[in-house]
Amino acid sequence: MTAGDLDTVPKLLLRNMVQYARHDANREKEFGIWQSWTWAEIGEEIEALSLGFHAMGLVRGDKIAVVGNNRPRLYWAMVAAQSLGAIPVPIYQDSVADEMHYVLEHAEIRFAVVENQEQVDKLLQIKDRLPLLEQIIYGDPRGLRHYEQDFLSDYADVQAKGRDIKASQPDLWREHIAKGKSGDVSVFLYTSGTTGRPKGVVLSYGNVMEAARTSCSFDNLTEKEEVLAYLPMAWVGDHIFSIAQSYFAGYCVSCPESPDTVVQDLRELGPTYYFAPPRVFEGILTQVMIRMEDAGAIKRKMFHYFMDVAKDVGPDLLDGKPVGLGSRLKYWFGNIFVYGPLKNTLGLSRLRLGYTAGEAIGPEIFQFYRSLGMNLKQLYGQTEASVFVTAHPDGEVRPDTVGVPSPSVEVRIDEETGEVMYRSPGVFLEYYKNPEATAETKTEDGWVHTGDAGFFVDGGHLKIIDRSKDVGHLADGTMFPPKYLENKLKFYPNIVEVVAIGDQREFATAMINIDLQAVGNWAERNNVAYGSYQELAGHPQVYDMIQTHVEEVNRSLAEEPHVANCQIKRFLVLHKELDADDGELTRTRKVKRRFIAERYEPLIEALYSGKSNQFIETEVTYEDGRTGKISATLEIRDANTVPVKAPLAQAAE
Repeated sequence: MTAGDLDTVPKLLLRNMVQYARHDANREKEFGIWQSWTWAEIGEEIEALSLGFHAMGLVRGDKIAVVGNNRPRLYWAMVAAQSLGAIPVPIYQDSVADEMHYVLEHAEIRFAVVENQEQVDKLLQIKDRLPLLEQIIYGDPRGLRHYEQDFLSDYADVQAKGRDIKASQPDLWREHIAKGKSGDVSVFLYTSGTTGRPKGVVLSYGNVMEAARTSCSFDNLTEKEEVLAYLPMAWVGDHIFSIAQSYFAGYCVSCPESPDTVVQDLRELGPTYYFAPPRVFEGILTQVMIRMEDAGAIKRKMFHYFMDVAKDVGPDLLDGKPVGLGSRLKYWFGNIFVYGPLKNTLGLSRLRLGYTAGEAIGPEIFQFYRSLGMNLKQLYGQTEASVFVTAHPDGEVRPDTVGVPSPSVEVRIDEETGEVMYRSPGVFLEYYKNPEATAETKTEDGWVHTGDAGFFVDGGHLKIIDRSKDVGHLADGTMFPPKYLENKLKFYPNIVEVVAIGDQREFATAMINIDLQAVGNWAERNNVAYGSYQELAGHPQVYDMIQTHVEEVNRSLAEEPHVANCQIKRFLVLHKELDADDGELTRTRKVKRRFIAERYEPLIEALYSGKSNQFIETEVTYEDGRTGKISATLEIRDANTVPVKAPLAQAAE
């Protein structure tokens, strides 16, 4: 095949089966043992499954749902469906049955491939409301021995049907693949739905393949990369990194044993290419800080000393900038005693390239990793862009920007609204069955409204302030970017989530979630007894700790003219963790601000009325689907702020 013929993922698979036949394509850890499949081997697996689908009646244009944790078999199911011209629709594996129902019905799903009994049970709950759903295929048969519905099939049995067909029609699979073309629909990816029902983003092979081609060239990704796939398969980033880029470059994608073993599996694998949203990097940093608090005095002092050295010179060394001999020597010793062992413990000692995206990452967190010598960069993207809008080029990495326009991408700022807009070959075809939303988002000449406010700075770098709809103003007209404040607070390991409030108000306030593991560890060291999250969150000493963090952030904000007036004057610590199952976060853990504003209205009003406490009763959803209510009387505290000089205030306006 010529380069022009490689215009779909299945066609890339055919190439890889020859060009990279003996190279590992996928790995999976099961029962503590890593199993590997070469490109030649996964080609055989996918061919058998694809022909099995064909035998069961899957045809070009059909939609097939894929639900479960990251598993090679589920990735193979997506490519097997694409081989026939069918369209995979991955669904978030932690979705409850009713959430799944909307996507399955809206996308007109005929077939579903699921991981295990848990996902089968969810589908069985809603099967009678899905008249189009004909077949459910499960990968793990454990627990399903007595399930006798005729629409249930074992993954291995479907492959056996496919192998029977291959015996009589050896060229059938390749004939189906040959019919695919660049303009065909590649995948439906449903957005997380922060403001309503998820929208089905329709991406073509042209979108996906161009994103893979340009990004692999931009970062020099080759068949030698090692990647750990642990983020939801329904998220566009995983689709591009674990399928599109992998099939284009020929590198190996490994799947962890379970979501609970990701950290351990990461250490064993040692990826060269790693992507994680800010919350993952924040969580890793939290673990590091917890361990340091538990360490002895000498080790703790050495850690902080060498980390100060790293912050001063680490990023410059990484970017190849001049650094004095003395500083280089200190950093060399730091690498022996601190940075090297720390990266090895985290499983990132072989990391050649790391990316973070999804939402803004705190500059302090970003610099922490780069100071260790990790080539961590930021990218800015959307599902509608096939991920890539902007990214940091090597040598131009800046903590306060999201990089420059990616190859083949045009970016501009709307003069009236300040909204970021882009146009590229990766731009989605449409929102499925939603022409009104498509017209609102994509102009006739292909420009996409991101919904994000931003501006360009020196060097052509883009700086994102916040979601356009979320950026507000204080009563005095000062710009109020809530996410900016929230990220500053989330730098502290003791804080896992924040909701900042202030639009059209006299001053800024915050509702804070503590990190149960970090604060629980602190409580154990300090002999602070507690019996629940709620009890720990309301403990006076915990409030003292959080107040210290808030006031440190206020001092930092006072030094930045555009947000100096946004210092947090009052705060409270929530009695429960914000949860996607309770509708407070999306499945990608983005805050649903409108919902939270309604649910916690009594707390918000108390923050601005001068009250020192407020009663609240909140409905919660338990893991087994039952609902209940928890109540608490929350303390509300004032935080010290730094006076802002008149010229600074004027600059902020």
